[in-house]
Amino acid sequence: MYYKNILETIGNTPLVQLNKIAESVNATVLAKVETTNPGNSVKDRMALKMIEDAEKRGDLVPGGTIIECTSGNTGMGIAIAAVVKGYKCIFTTSDKQSKEKIDLLRAVGAEVIVCPTNVTPDDPRSYYSVAEKLNNEIPNSFWCNQYDNQSNAVAHYESTGPEIWEQTEGKITHFIVGVGTGGTISGVGKYLKEQNPEIKVWGIDTYGSVFKKYHETGVFDEKEIYPYITEGIGEDILPKNVDFDIIDLFEKVTDKDAAVYTRELARQEGILVGNSAGAAMAGVVQLKDHFKPEDVIVVLFHDHASRYVGKMFNDDWMRDRGFLDTELKVKDLIKGKADKRFLTVDKTQKIKEVMDMMKENDISQMPVMDNGEIIGSINETSVLTFLLQNPLENSGKSVDAIMGPKFPEVNEELLCSNLSKYITKEVRAVIATDKTGGMHIITNYDILQSIA
Repeated sequence: MYYKNILETIGNTPLVQLNKIAESVNATVLAKVETTNPGNSVKDRMALKMIEDAEKRGDLVPGGTIIECTSGNTGMGIAIAAVVKGYKCIFTTSDKQSKEKIDLLRAVGAEVIVCPTNVTPDDPRSYYSVAEKLNNEIPNSFWCNQYDNQSNAVAHYESTGPEIWEQTEGKITHFIVGVGTGGTISGVGKYLKEQNPEIKVWGIDTYGSVFKKYHETGVFDEKEIYPYITEGIGEDILPKNVDFDIIDLFEKVTDKDAAVYTRELARQEGILVGNSAGAAMAGVVQLKDHFKPEDVIVVLFHDHASRYVGKMFNDDWMRDRGFLDTELKVKDLIKGKADKRFLTVDKTQKIKEVMDMMKENDISQMPVMDNGEIIGSINETSVLTFLLQNPLENSGKSVDAIMGPKFPEVNEELLCSNLSKYITKEVRAVIATDKTGGMHIITNYDILQSIA
């Protein structure tokens, strides 16, 4: 079997369980990963739907020009469809969008006009106003206007919602997603609530956006509007595609948490997704006290990490905005250790036996235990020295004959720069306790590995 064109591959994206990053959430957390769409974004679904509906109405005819104001992903979906169908594209976008998004749009043949972010929507320089102006001026053009075009929400009602319902076998209890144009949450939410009215539909908003306050008070507060960094979610307008009656709750997430969780999804789950996914994941963790063990949460990840290589995945960019701690902590060393086993020896074990254990596990030092308590330490230098100097006593002597003092114990929140107070030539390691009570050996080698 093969597809007749790339547009036929849109949809049927995977549902993936989240593990490490969701360990504090006492429920099943599943990610609807939309990066397998041809444009690596959930927006492919509604981009194609808007174009096909426009063709059916006669609003878009052969040789026409598609115009859209986009943060990048909708533009990519439209551009791919336009390549297949033979349309020209002109996109307006804001100057806060990543360079990667703009470069990719131009790579598929689109014209991209970059507009200032920090202007009101009705300002003639805004990317909304410029798109509308181009549509009025260019003959045979069609402005998709994803914010108000109902084909946006319908696409998710017809495809994304049914997929989630089927993939969870109807067990979903919560749907959580970042809200921008509102099409995804409104379309998916409508479908799911028609299947089960008890399903909770929660939207993730950002600080600087009007959604949360408007949903809770009915007041459009312009004082809520200010520039923010998070891409793809939040608005300074009320798009017609946002069905506030379907949404049960809005949760705001900071720019920093959105950026940090974007990176953590890659580091902890191996899932390479974008900034709105990081915001959605941070929102799930913030809301963890609202879940029960039997709950099945589906969080939708909009787009791919490749759009953000120069931003959230760039250490300098993160550090310049205060999003990246400049100093490592002990917990970072623990996270980076390939082997997290806490190996110990009993004081009665033979020295030769301990040497074999060190060689087998490629370790240089271990705590010495007595009845479940740490009473001392042993290192390969003292073991080897004894064995070389006392070859006839290899089988008789036990570890307590040559053990050194206990390793110092530290908390995982300790800054690595403070480890020098504990690790010396005489004391080769520390014992770090993590938030679960687990114990780990930390050495200078672990520090070197983390900064290499």
